[in-house]
Amino acid sequence: MSREIIHTDNAPQAIGTYSQAVKCGKTVYISGQIPLVPETMEVIEGDMAAQIGRVFDNLQAVAQAAGGDLKDIAKLNIFLTDLSHFPLVNEIMAGYFTEPYPARAAIGVAALPKAVGVEMDAVLELV
Repeated sequence: MSREIIHTDNAPQAIGTYSQAVKCGKTVYISGQIPLVPETMEVIEGDMAAQIGRVFDNLQAVAQAAGGDLKDIAKLNIFLTDLSHFPLVNEIMAGYFTEPYPARAAIGVAALPKAVGVEMDAVLELV
């Protein structure tokens, strides 16, 4: 099976030993995205809603670079340092997704890179 590294300047650059995404056949594995602004590589200013929206924007940019879109996400993992923000994730996610929704997990964690409140990774299945 072919393996292709996905890269776009429209999402934050990898800041470690990983790729933004890896495409294996029709499956795309998107690395964890935090609310970094791609142009500055700084955490977006604003509240938790701004952070969540930026993460969805980053996921969308990588998905599009792989030849897909958010609608192609089969599995979404959401990592939150405060699970009380989960209703906000649902509210904002509704603006990015339509039914049928992807499978999803929400996981409470003690800390995330750059002290952000949210990180998400995803698996896409391209048609």
